[in-house]
Amino acid sequence: MKKLIAVICLGVFGHSAAYSQLYLTRTGFVGFYSKTSLEDIKAENNQVYAVIDAGKKNIAFSMLLKGFIFAKELMQEHFNENYVESDKYPKASFTGVYEGDVILNKDGAYPVKIKGSLTLHNVTRQIEEPGTLEVKGGKLVGKSDFKLRPEDFNMTIPSVVRDKIEKEVTVHIQVECTPK
Repeated sequence: MKKLIAVICLGVFGHSAAYSQLYLTRTGFVGFYSKTSLEDIKAENNQVYAVIDAGKKNIAFSMLLKGFIFAKELMQEHFNENYVESDKYPKASFTGVYEGDVILNKDGAYPVKIKGSLTLHNVTRQIEEPGTLEVKGGKLVGKSDFKLRPEDFNMTIPSVVRDKIEKEVTVHIQVECTPK
């Protein structure tokens, strides 16, 4: 996984590290939630790799889909085998930029707009979502909440449950990155 972080850093952020202000984590959080008439769906992944280049305003995330943990083992099995097909498409990733001013030497929360390419289930889509970057004791904490539609990423929902679950899933991201 260290190689993955190095590849993300080099590939996304180029070769001019002198102007970069890199912040990294290997323990970021992504969770998704959906209320349904059958039962609520909730999964969390605490093994999210994230790199934020505050100098260039670049962001990159990567995670293994098998890292999502569900309360019920059967839900987790269905998620991996039937929906995201994690053996065939093992990871999700995002590369993009953020807009907004963040004062790195002043603690505080700063609203940003995040734009970029989200790849999930071998489908890449452009997204643009609000978020917050918080400077907190020398660390950079990134947060965002948004909705995704599984069908936008060519994930098929079986007809047995299609009408009983939400069309959109709420995604929550939180990463606490430390300077490199």
